[in-house]
Amino acid sequence: MATSFSYDVLIIGGGAAGLTLALNLDASLRIAMISKAALTEASTYYAQGGVAAVVDASDSVDSHVSDTLVAGADLCHEDVVTHTVAHGPEAIDWLLAQGVQFTLDDSDHLHLTREGGHSHRRIIHAADTTGQAISKTLIERVLACAHIDLLESRIAVDVIIDDHARAAGAYVLNKDSGEVETFNARFVALATGGASKAYQYTCNPDVATGDGIAMAWRAGCRVANMEFNQFHPTSLYHPSAKNFLITEAMRGEGAVLRLPDGERFMPRFDARAELAPRDIVARAIDFEMKRLGLRHVWLDITHKDPAFITSHFPNIYNTCLAQGIDITKDWIPVVPTAHFTCGGVMVDLHSETDIAHLFAIGETSFTGLHGANRMASNSLLECFVFAMSAAKRIHALLDTPAPPASPPWDASQVGNPDEDVVILHNWDELRRFMWDFVGIVRTTKRLERALHRVELLQAEINEYYSNYHVSSNLLELRNLVLVSELIIRSALARRESRGLHYTLDYPERLASADDTILQPDDAATAH
Repeated sequence: MATSFSYDVLIIGGGAAGLTLALNLDASLRIAMISKAALTEASTYYAQGGVAAVVDASDSVDSHVSDTLVAGADLCHEDVVTHTVAHGPEAIDWLLAQGVQFTLDDSDHLHLTREGGHSHRRIIHAADTTGQAISKTLIERVLACAHIDLLESRIAVDVIIDDHARAAGAYVLNKDSGEVETFNARFVALATGGASKAYQYTCNPDVATGDGIAMAWRAGCRVANMEFNQFHPTSLYHPSAKNFLITEAMRGEGAVLRLPDGERFMPRFDARAELAPRDIVARAIDFEMKRLGLRHVWLDITHKDPAFITSHFPNIYNTCLAQGIDITKDWIPVVPTAHFTCGGVMVDLHSETDIAHLFAIGETSFTGLHGANRMASNSLLECFVFAMSAAKRIHALLDTPAPPASPPWDASQVGNPDEDVVILHNWDELRRFMWDFVGIVRTTKRLERALHRVELLQAEINEYYSNYHVSSNLLELRNLVLVSELIIRSALARRESRGLHYTLDYPERLASADDTILQPDDAATAH
């Protein structure tokens, strides 16, 4: 008999957004949290920098808001930025109450560092492993809650929508048994992270395949600003150090970017040099690499005291040392890699989507906070603030009647796949042409070529999906191809260069700033 479950709230994803939502919901609710892998495989766990919030008397909400608006290239929603920043201290207090051990200064106050785009030191951190500190603490808290079931090794297939156009649960593949299970739920939250695995080179974990964005689109939700993909400027260039970031906080503490001859090149591109927003730094590195035929550039912090380096960046120091790089003496080889999806599923201030009772939180969502370029360490803040808002909204909707149980998944018309190599080949092809044609610098011709290829891939994958039992690789590829199409269509719709979207055909910024909104009927409109 087909397996089915019933919960009040189904949370898909186990990073900062999902964990925070679970812990802010009333203990009287039955909550399920599903994840594709161990909860420590979420992007949160790998976050090095920290959480941006105004907690110092010399700083102000207005200053944080202003910095965010500037970094977002006039595309941030100012009301959303103000809402997020104003709730920053509350989020930090909540994290401290959960037991997160942030780094303290000599006076036992929170130690604050600075990152690109910020005019003040306002990054609360735990050395250079902030994500680990937050993840481990919140996971421990969730594990102690009897009303929360953590179900790993599961990947959602699609959201279930009831006859009243409300989210009513999801179909979920149990990766261990191969069965598609039915999860009935009164509320569903998509907290699956971003879609940077669409690119050949990314510093994101393997789970970042755009699942929540794709599921929301198929359910009928709008998405916005998918063309703005942030490429982190400094990922360690080393064949044995997959996905390893060199935190922006290192540049905040004085590290500089150099060419092989030692030239510090960032002052030629921006007056803020290494502290310019990430899009500017990534484009500058990309330009110099292409101009000189380099595989990477160098990040140099050797002029700082070794004790300072090892105490502030112990994880980076030890990881690089294991690769034969002593960052107290050696320059660090770095390259840009796909890092963050600034667009996503459109939500309101309570994280609710166009579908009633369906929420999207964190990198899956488009709140309006990031605009055309995410400012460093605002993303974790967004997770906490909007997850707490979502919890309040769910509590306000508890009087609505529960939907009827959904029918089980029908796999009677499909067979076992006989050519898994098709999935692997399509996966590789997708990531290569997304990197080459839809990367840091774009042209209309490249985007049109990418769209043609993605449409061919979609036809193959949809036929495969219709005829064979689903697998984790197939579901992830199906989602990535769909999200890649949304990225390409959004990029084609933006006929200007703004923030993270830079095209050689339209190098100037338009006078007015408009969001790129894609409707589920594939029509792109600007509002």
